Amino acid sequence: MSEQYPHYEDVFRAADNRYASLPYRRTGRSGLDLPAVSLGLWQKFGADHAYDTQREIILHAFDLGISHIDNANRYGPPHRAAEQTLGRVLRRDLAPYRHELILSSKAGGVLGPSPNLRGGGRKALLTSLELSLRDLGTDYVDIFYHHTPDVTTPLEETAGALATAVTSGKALYVGISNYEPDRAEAIARLLRAAGVPLLVHQPRYSLYDRGIDRNGLAGLALEEGFGLVVYSPLAQGLLTDKYLETIPDGARARNSDFLKPDQIDETYRQRTAQLNKLAGNRGQSLAQLALQWVLRNPAVTSALTGASSKEQLDHNLRALDGPEFTDEELAVIDEYGVHGTGLRG
Repeated sequence: MSEQYPHYEDVFRAADNRYASLPYRRTGRSGLDLPAVSLGLWQKFGADHAYDTQREIILHAFDLGISHIDNANRYGPPHRAAEQTLGRVLRRDLAPYRHELILSSKAGGVLGPSPNLRGGGRKALLTSLELSLRDLGTDYVDIFYHHTPDVTTPLEETAGALATAVTSGKALYVGISNYEPDRAEAIARLLRAAGVPLLVHQPRYSLYDRGIDRNGLAGLALEEGFGLVVYSPLAQGLLTDKYLETIPDGARARNSDFLKPDQIDETYRQRTAQLNKLAGNRGQSLAQLALQWVLRNPAVTSALTGASSKEQLDHNLRALDGPEFTDEELAVIDEYGVHGTGLRG
């Protein structure tokens, strides 16, 4: 190992076969390939979880070929904590592999009390990028996103700030997240005119949230040439067998801002039980079936999954080994995988 990197008793050395099995996909009409499954640090990578476990998951993911790690300035708690966690792992373990990693960050959500620490303005986006680079301990991110639409700021300003992130060398590509199709199409054209094509859009997508199919975003991505990196493919855990009978102690539905007990009603349980039965007949878990279904969409480049353990990550990746869906199975999925089931907003 080069002398520029610190030495530890348990020096990490990545698996030699890390790219042997996980499929990679081209992102839209760019030259960037992403793993079919990426690691998201949205939850469980803040200061409220054990660092040793976080480090173990990140390094295990890289050993499995997951080189794409998705982050944001707001991820924690508190805000910025998840990027600081990843920065610590980068410094200690992954610095020799930075050239292989695809690191993403997002800006635009409320980051602090100042009105200029939120939204899609130039000040907000480029200040956030500077803070992310500082927290990560790197000179650039591979993908820099505007996290959520800001209708109070001219779209031209947001596009200009994203373009500046690339032309300044502080990002290689730019993306957007949670944009409706009309606004996504508009910013894609602005970015193309600025010479910085839109690489990727990050929407929510699952069996229970088929918004990108219903509103035309999936078709727009294929037409405009940007990829989709989708989040919540397991609908915050609703597309697992966890809530079929009750809400377990310590489950996300008991302590999350994004999933509440009243979302787990009898209609949800009946539909999920049928999907779980189908998954069992296919030799899969429901989570594996749900991930495989998301990845069959030709507009989807990668699905973001979180993990609370190495074992959970291994389990989810086995979705890639599932048998192809038959027409009869897809009909059952469409019958019970009803858009809006168990979801809010």
